[in-house]
Amino acid sequence: MARIISDKTELNSFQVLICAVIGMAVALPVSDESKAQVISRKDDVRADGFDASLETDNKISRAESGDEKGNIHGSFSWISPEGELIEVKYVADENGYQPVSASLPVAPPIPEAIQRSLEWIAVNAPKLDRKN
Repeated sequence: MARIISDKTELNSFQVLICAVIGMAVALPVSDESKAQVISRKDDVRADGFDASLETDNKISRAESGDEKGNIHGSFSWISPEGELIEVKYVADENGYQPVSASLPVAPPIPEAIQRSLEWIAVNAPKLDRKN
């Protein structure tokens, strides 16, 4: 059961404790990524494509180039909250968006028995007669 505070001294101590906890929470440093300063920025737009890049003082960067056909090659990176450099390189073209990064999840390999089953099905599947 909760104990009711019956003494003024206990109440004042309790208030001081609450104020101290609130004060500590307010004093904790908070990273405000929205206040990052731009270190460098380049934008070059031409009839045959473009080149663009951006770098901020909090280690966020991006760079890309594109051609008149809509093909884009680029990369972007940042530092994760754990302090790890996250870097993604990509191509965006007629085959879609194709990112490459050590930080992206990778599907596990197909188990051997399933792979054999898929191969058997590919060889032995009945041919469907589609006359409709």
